[in-house]
Parts: sequence; C-alpha cells; structure tokens
Amino acid sequence: MLSETYTVIHPSGFHARPTKIFVHAATQFNCKVNLIKGTKKVNGKSSLGLLSLGLAKGDEVTLEVDGEREEEALRELGPLLSKIYEE
Repeated sequence: MLSETYTVIHPSGFHARPTKIFVHAATQFNCKVNLIKGTKKVNGKSSLGLLSLGLAKGDEVTLEVDGEREEEALRELGPLLSKIYEE
C-alpha cells in the first residue's frame, strides 16, 4: 500500500468536472483507490464518494492505493488532486 497527501489548489475546490476526470482515471487501475480527508475515507472510484468529501481549495486529501500497479496509480492520480481545471 502506498499513500501521499496533496493539497487542493483549484479555486472552486474539487467539484463535478474534476471528480469525473479523477474517477475515470482511477477506474483504469486494477487496485484499490481511496481518498481520505480528516477521518473520512471514501472509494476513489466513486463519484458520489469523492463529492461527499466536499474538497475545497486548501484542503489536504490523502490518496491511498493498494494492489496491482499501485506505484503507477499514485504517480498518475496524485497530480489530478492538485491541479487547476479549466472551467
């Protein structure tokens, strides 16, 4: 299992569009993908779960990957959490 913490920098936080992009990317990996904010842990392959975290600008979120291709998943998915998306 690998994990790393990222800071959300998008002014609007992690809303529907970046959530869709993240979930689509996460489903390409055959490993567990979890996101953790505070004490709440959700499935990173679930749009509803990710949106339920209510990630706002400045929030820290930990990406946790476990299983097949976990290193590749961390390298690809992590930067998606701290990216500015075009509106």
